[in-house]
Parts: sequence; C-alpha cells; structure tokens
Amino acid sequence: MPEVRSVAILDDYQHVARRSAEWHRVTDGLGAEVTTFHEHLGGPEDVVAALEPFDALVVMRERTAFPAEVLERLPNLRLLVTTGPANAAIDVAAAHRAGITVSGTGGVLDNAATVEMTWALILAAVRHLPAEDRRIREGGWQETVGADLKGRRLGVVGLGGIGKPVAAVGQAFGMDVAAWSRHLDPGDARAAGVTPVDKEELFATSDVVTIHMKLSRGSRGIVGREDLARMTAHAILVNTSRGPLVDEDALLEALHAGTIGGAALDVYGTEPLPADSPWRSAPRTVLTPHLGYVTEKTFAEMYADAVEDIEAFAAGSPVRELAER
Repeated sequence: MPEVRSVAILDDYQHVARRSAEWHRVTDGLGAEVTTFHEHLGGPEDVVAALEPFDALVVMRERTAFPAEVLERLPNLRLLVTTGPANAAIDVAAAHRAGITVSGTGGVLDNAATVEMTWALILAAVRHLPAEDRRIREGGWQETVGADLKGRRLGVVGLGGIGKPVAAVGQAFGMDVAAWSRHLDPGDARAAGVTPVDKEELFATSDVVTIHMKLSRGSRGIVGREDLARMTAHAILVNTSRGPLVDEDALLEALHAGTIGGAALDVYGTEPLPADSPWRSAPRTVLTPHLGYVTEKTFAEMYADAVEDIEAFAAGSPVRELAER
C-alpha cells in the first residue's frame, strides 16, 4: 500500500483548513505529519524549496501553479489533491508521467457562493459602498449618489451554471437581462426570460456587464479593448470568473480615462496581487481577493473530501482522480 508520511496544505490564507475537516484521520489514523502553509509560496523556485520533502499535497484550486518544471523537481511527491473537480494550474499529464496521482474534491459544484459574491460586488459598485464606508470611518458623511438597478439592463456574458442564477437575481431586481456567449442557445435564454443579443449590443447597451465563463485557450481575452470601448460612461464591468478573460491593460486604461463607470473585480491575471499592482490604485473600482467560492460550507466540503482522498490513496484505491486534458 502507498504510504503517506507527510502532507502539506497550501495557501490556507484564513487559517481555517485544519478546523474545516477531521485531519486527525490523517495524523492519527495514518500516522502522517500535516504541515500548513498560510502564505503564498511564490514562484517555482520557492515552491520546490518548500515542498520537496512532502509526499502528499493539498492545494487550494489555482492558487499555486504546478507546471511540469515544478512537478519534475518534487521527487518525493506521490499524491496531489486539489480542492474542486478541476485545476487549470496543475499539469495533470506531467504529474502522471512523474508517477503522481492527482485527485480532486467536490465542494464547488454548488454555484450559490459565487452568485452571491457577484451580487455583493454589483451592489457595492452601483451604490459606492466601499467609498462611503471609508468616508464615514474618516469622520465624513454621504457624498456619492448611487444608481438604480430597476429598469436598467444587466448583460450576462455566459449564461451557464452561474450566469443563469445571476440573471434570475437581476430579474428579481426588475432589471432587463440580456446575455451573450459564443455558444448561447437563444431558446434556452428566452425560456429563462433573458434576451439573447450579439456581443456588440450587449456591451453597448448594458448598464452592468457581468462575466461568467470558464477560462480556456479560446476564452482568454474574450472581453477586449473593442468591447470595453462600446460600454457607456456609466456602465460597470464585473468579473468573478477569471482575470485573464478580460484585457486588463485595456480595462485599466478605460478606468483611468473615465470612459466606463467602474469595475468590480474578484479575480486578476496575477494572484495574489503584487504589492505594486496597478489595480491597488485603480479608480472607481471595488476589489476583493478572489472570494467567490470562499465560504465556510464550501471549505468544509472541500477539505473533508481532501481527507477522504488521502485515506483512499493510502488504502491503494484513489478516488476522484483528475483526467488529463
């Protein structure tokens, strides 16, 4: 049977991983030592230096990258568990070549957390909540005038498992909801009370544009400079999916030029944001640190499955193995 002697839990920013699951099943049941890293390890050299001793890793999806050049330099690694059912930051094929089993978890199949986070960002942006919160703490009082949502248009880029419930909330607010994606089914959209439109119309006519697509080679940069140029001067762009879906340089330019009303972002091309990132000083923005799926319920489900993955591997019967793409 494969032996699990040392386990590392990565990127536990909130110090909650150990209390989110029954890790005694690993420490006492398997006799393994569990080490938790609370800070992001950094680049490939730092990752290899920190993780070389471990034979099992539990990683939070897409926070730390494991390309081939990293996996090849971790000779002791035998099991890589990622939270979630997939992880674009892991070269699964390279892991398999190195004899490393890669397992996933559930816990992010319920999209409610990201839907709720999307609407938290939309409301914060249209009512200027971060600015007003800061102003009142500094001794001031109201200064901004917020926008209404009722009667305005919500443009949804990607009407899937997250986009569709986001659209339903917009309808509950009395918004006119439109949607576009390359593979949008117009009949499916209309059945959900959503108007299918082309990409140009969506960006030109929407007061709020929210993005809900998976990042792939084909979707990278799908919201580009021309799309942003079509947005009105009061429109807000919201992204809780993945940073590289948007041309970030073009979005920064639009914000500084004032050609769009603002942006509410939970995701970025580089995460965590570097200390000198231009996003930290970008005007008319609401910024959060990739919190879309970060809830107690989600973490409890993911880490419980991670413990189960380790136990199954140690028993010689790995579960939830990730396939190569």
